[in-house]
Amino acid sequence: MEHWSIEDYKNFTNNHNRKSKYRANKVSIDGHTFDSQKEADYYCELKIKLQAKEINGFCLQPIFMLAPGLKYKPDFIIFHKDNSTEVIDVKGFRTKEYIAKKKVFEDKFNLKITEI
Repeated sequence: MEHWSIEDYKNFTNNHNRKSKYRANKVSIDGHTFDSQKEADYYCELKIKLQAKEINGFCLQPIFMLAPGLKYKPDFIIFHKDNSTEVIDVKGFRTKEYIAKKKVFEDKFNLKITEI
């Protein structure tokens, strides 16, 4: 029987690949960790659009304060050539918390969230 020290166990649990509750695997690209492969793929699409000069730029996970102690972090904001902005949330599953935050965000900032 093998005996692990507390340190061995902590290292195992920290490095062990666990599934998220929505079965998405975290993916790292360019030093950024994304919650899913779908989100990472969208990031790669945005990089290509930026290189091709189809968009002016994009921002990763900006933080919006909805109320004291209540934040919303969309996955991306895209800055289009026509000077418009688009708020993007890459969704595999819409939680009750997300739906509530989306409503507050859209009302407060008068912006629509595009779900991918």
